[in-house]
Amino acid sequence: MAEPPTGGGAGLPPTGGGAGGPPTEGGADGPPAGDRTGVPKALVTPRRRRAISLVWVIPLLAALVGAWVIWQHFNSQGPTITIAFKNAEGIEANKTKVRYKDVDIGTVTGTSISADRQQVIITAQIAKRSENLILDDTRFWVVRPRISVNTISGLSTLLSGAYIDVDAGKSDSRRQAFTGLEAPPPVTSDTAGRLFVLHADNIGSLYIGAPAYYRRVPVGNVTGYTLDRDGKGVTLEIFVGAPNDALVTDNVRFWHASGIDASIEASGIKLNTESIISVLVGGIAFESLPDTPQGAPAAAGATFRLYGDRAAALKNLTEEVHTYLLYFKESLRGLASGAPVDFHGIVIGEVRAVSVEYDREAKVLRFPVEIAIFPERMRSRYRIGGPELSAMERNPRILLDRMVSRGFRAQLKSANLITGQLYVALDLFPRAAPARIDWNHKPVVLPTVAAPLEDIQETIGNIARKLDKVPFDAIGTDLDRTLKTLNQTLRSADQVVGRLNSAILPELQGTLAQARQALGNADRLLAPDAPVQDNLQQTLKEVTRAAQALRVLTDYLSRHPESLIRGKKEAP
Repeated sequence: MAEPPTGGGAGLPPTGGGAGGPPTEGGADGPPAGDRTGVPKALVTPRRRRAISLVWVIPLLAALVGAWVIWQHFNSQGPTITIAFKNAEGIEANKTKVRYKDVDIGTVTGTSISADRQQVIITAQIAKRSENLILDDTRFWVVRPRISVNTISGLSTLLSGAYIDVDAGKSDSRRQAFTGLEAPPPVTSDTAGRLFVLHADNIGSLYIGAPAYYRRVPVGNVTGYTLDRDGKGVTLEIFVGAPNDALVTDNVRFWHASGIDASIEASGIKLNTESIISVLVGGIAFESLPDTPQGAPAAAGATFRLYGDRAAALKNLTEEVHTYLLYFKESLRGLASGAPVDFHGIVIGEVRAVSVEYDREAKVLRFPVEIAIFPERMRSRYRIGGPELSAMERNPRILLDRMVSRGFRAQLKSANLITGQLYVALDLFPRAAPARIDWNHKPVVLPTVAAPLEDIQETIGNIARKLDKVPFDAIGTDLDRTLKTLNQTLRSADQVVGRLNSAILPELQGTLAQARQALGNADRLLAPDAPVQDNLQQTLKEVTRAAQALRVLTDYLSRHPESLIRGKKEAP
């Protein structure tokens, strides 16, 4: 084993004392006590750890900042979603924006074609702050310039380009794959109001977005429609905005307000229209039933019937319907289904059907007219504060029996002289023949009377039948004979007049001259100064005196009848 180097080699203490000599025994720096060899012992000093250089601080800080930026970037990003559209017209990756209420909430990051090549898949990156808008029922559509039947939208995109608009949903769940709408929804989910369902026989000219009117004021829109599974009708969905949704009560009626509704009815020609938009492109109208109290607001999703026109919608006031039969002897030409049935001018029902019936007992054909009476229409006309019918009087049997006994009858009347349409009038006819109602017959038959025109026609017919019995031929023959006889008589009279003019007239003139002469003589005899007048006056005086003497004699004889025998007594 080699000796350790001397002379204060590196890492070793000096071997000498003092300034370089060997250390003294027992000195402070000498070998420890007990070391008898005199060989100095090595002391191990730990090596000092070197500090990190300042050169590495800057890269370390840069790495930390980069990691923080990367973490902040990924932490600030929202969900990545996909939206399927039929085409990607106007959509560009990294340029087209996703907007909600005109606020950018994301950007389109890519486009691709679906596996079945039927759709375009749009990938969009949504901002972190807007991820609460991406819910299960959220809807997306592309905003482009659009011109529809009643609106023009998206004109701003002519300069800014197309973008994807968002209608945030209200669901509690989320998803990342959506199917976009091809057209903007007519109503967004944040619009206050309620949805209602309508059932119709056909859709007419309606479309998604068609307006809904209440008393010609637009209050809603059609939001969708589907064909019924049985193919016999259409189901529509309409939205009525608040506060007008309270107008949809349980007694409202909906009808088509499309185009111009023109009809010729028993009451004349009717023309009903809504707004110009509805005339051109169609719409829906609804209204509360007249003469009925205001109903309670309908619940959201309530179902209603969509009628073809306003008249049909407001025809049936209630579900209470009484059906009766009428039998008329006159022709029913002009009486059609739907014709009104009125009582003193108040429409209380309608004609349901006109049919043919064979009476086997009488072996004749009869023509029954089925009518429907709506009692609520009469009740709604009761004067407020006036006496109402009692419970017994409201019984249709008791009420009708009483009215029929007083002459209650049904009669056909002409509603329009131009069109020849008829309607059924119920009224009281005190002179009508007695009748009774058979309540065992179903439907119940009400008694009828002939129409006024029918009475006139029957009267004229009776006169014609009587005239047919008159022997006009014999009368004509006799009249011809009489005329011939009269002609002969006139000829004879003409001959007599001729004779009078030729023979009798000159003699008659002589006779008239003699009569004139005789009248002159009589005039002279009757003159006041004529002798005959004087003699006549004296004669009359003598006759007067004779009459007086005769009166005296008669008086005396009445007192002394015996003087006729004995003679007159001498005066004493």
